[in-house]
Amino acid sequence: MANETVFTRYQGNPIITPDQVPGANSIFNSAVIDFGGAYVGVFRIDGTDVVSRLHLGRSRDAIKWDIDPEPLQIPWDDPDGEVQGTGYDPRITKIDDTYYITWCNDNHGPTIGLAETRDFTSFRFIENCFPPFNRNGVLFPRKIGGQYAMLHRPSDPGHTPFGDIFYCTSPDLVYWGKHRWVFGRRGGWQSGKVGPGPVPIETDEGWLMIYHGVRITCTGFVYSAGAALLDLEKPWKVLYRTRNYVLAPTELYERVGDVPSVVFPVATLLDKKTGRLALYYGCADTCVGLAYAQLSDLIEFTKKHSF
Repeated sequence: MANETVFTRYQGNPIITPDQVPGANSIFNSAVIDFGGAYVGVFRIDGTDVVSRLHLGRSRDAIKWDIDPEPLQIPWDDPDGEVQGTGYDPRITKIDDTYYITWCNDNHGPTIGLAETRDFTSFRFIENCFPPFNRNGVLFPRKIGGQYAMLHRPSDPGHTPFGDIFYCTSPDLVYWGKHRWVFGRRGGWQSGKVGPGPVPIETDEGWLMIYHGVRITCTGFVYSAGAALLDLEKPWKVLYRTRNYVLAPTELYERVGDVPSVVFPVATLLDKKTGRLALYYGCADTCVGLAYAQLSDLIEFTKKHSF
C-alpha cells in the first residue's frame, strides 16, 4: 500500500457544501446508497435556525448531488405516536427489497428512529428503537441468527463525553433486545469515545465495520475513523480492531468549520468489480467529503495494525 492511512481523498473535496441548498447553514454526516442505476441519499442539513433536519438527494455519479430544499417527511401510522421534525446522522441499509433509514431522532431526547421505503418516494416510520438517550444506530444488511441486527451507542442528553458500541437484535424491527457489548474506547485517537459508522460490509474475513473514535484535547473533541472486523455470526466478538486511524482530520475543510477537527464516517459504496470502496464522511460538521480505498487494502490494514 502506498499510503499507510489507506484512504485517498477525492481531489474535488468537499463534494457537498451548504451553499448548494437554500437556507442551509451546514450539510454533513449524510448517508448514500445505489438505487435504480443511480444513487440516492438522505442528508443532514442544519438550517440557518441551526436545527437538524433530513433531506432527500439524488445523483447520477455519486459525486454531484441534487438535494431537495424541503425536509423529508416520514409519516407514522401510529395515532398515538409523536412524529418529530428534527433528525440527524442518518444511515441507509438495504435488506432484501426494502431500504431502511436509521437516524438520531428526537423523542424526549436523542433516540434511534427507523423508517422504511422501497422507492424513495413513499416512506413509513416504523418506531423509535430505544428510549433516550442513544445515538448512531446502524442496521446490518442481513438477518443474523434469524434476527434483524443493529449496532448502536447509548448516550446522554449532552455531547456524550463517553461512548461504547453495543449490538442488539430484533424479530420485527420494533422490539430490540439481547444487547451485547462490542467495544469501548482505547488509547490515542479513540481514547474519548467510539461509535459505529457506515453499514457493516460482509467479507470472508468478517463484518468490516468502519467506526469513529474521539480524543479529547485541551481545545475540544477530535474525530477520526478506524476499522474493525467482527465475527460473521456473533458480531459482538471483535476479531481485529485498528490501533491506528484510517482517516483523520488533516485538511482545511476537515479542521475548520462549525465543529473543528472532525472526520465522521457515515456511508460507503463498494464497486464489487474493482473492489474500490468509496467512503462518505462529515467534515468539521459543515460539509461532506469523499475518500477511496481498496477493500482488500483496508482489510489488510485492519489486521496488520490491530490491538
